[in-house]
Amino acid sequence: VAIHEHIGYGMPGSELDTRWWKTPEERYAETVPKLRTFHEYGGGTFVDATGICNGRDVDYYKSLSAKTGVHIVACTGFVGGDTALPHFARASVDYLAEQFVHEITVGIGTTGARAGVIKVGVSRGGRMTDLDKRIYRAAARAALATGVPILTHLAIDAENAIAIFAEEGLALDRVLFGHADDGVNAEKTRDTWIAEQGGRVGFDTFGYETELEDPPFWARPRRERLDHFLRFIDQHLDKALASADANCSPLGWPGVKGHTVNYIFEDLIPDLRAAGVDEATITRLFVENPATFLTIQN
Repeated sequence: VAIHEHIGYGMPGSELDTRWWKTPEERYAETVPKLRTFHEYGGGTFVDATGICNGRDVDYYKSLSAKTGVHIVACTGFVGGDTALPHFARASVDYLAEQFVHEITVGIGTTGARAGVIKVGVSRGGRMTDLDKRIYRAAARAALATGVPILTHLAIDAENAIAIFAEEGLALDRVLFGHADDGVNAEKTRDTWIAEQGGRVGFDTFGYETELEDPPFWARPRRERLDHFLRFIDQHLDKALASADANCSPLGWPGVKGHTVNYIFEDLIPDLRAAGVDEATITRLFVENPATFLTIQN
């Protein structure tokens, strides 16, 4: 299971930017080979963490799944309050919760497909905004009503997030606090504390390395990230999940050259084996932990 990935992610309005606009044929050409390779390696499930307003296209996901054999889990929710369009940014907690529940229990638009996870996130600036807090609270209510879990964009300001989830009565093992390993926020993230509170922790930016030809600003040295992960799983294996946060076909920006979801099979798992991690632990990380997390719990 690739627990935090993107079929195509872009900021709101990217579909109107002619500089970066792609035809459907171009998007298929970029995406299908990556998913087919993922499936050939043994990948079964790809969790698309692209929220409302950021390029989510469920009919496209259904087509890709049929072509590649990969089960794609779509999400409801938002990457962060700063990516929510004004209609949603002005909405109440009750309205947002109703929107999330509808997409989980009835379906996303007219696609006939239902969301399997809820996405929330911390806006730029490093602290949750009032809108972020409304979205987190709405997500907690929707998770309780439907049994689906929550993925977060960033695990900074976790104290505020955990307080909201506690007020709403949501068990923290239903929340995956993401991007604990990225080069910008790793030192600001209380990953072991989150695990001690009961939350799950996502090391899900594997592959964004300073060794890349053109590394992004959130890159981190490969060995540094791996060592961080090894220290964490030594103490909190049951709370750990890993992924690459790759973007199969970036929307409105060039993306990161040379980085795909298949880093999991081509680099991460070999690195774990080379570090002495046994097969049972690898299965725990990429099969058992995500399966438990994704299972609907009513």
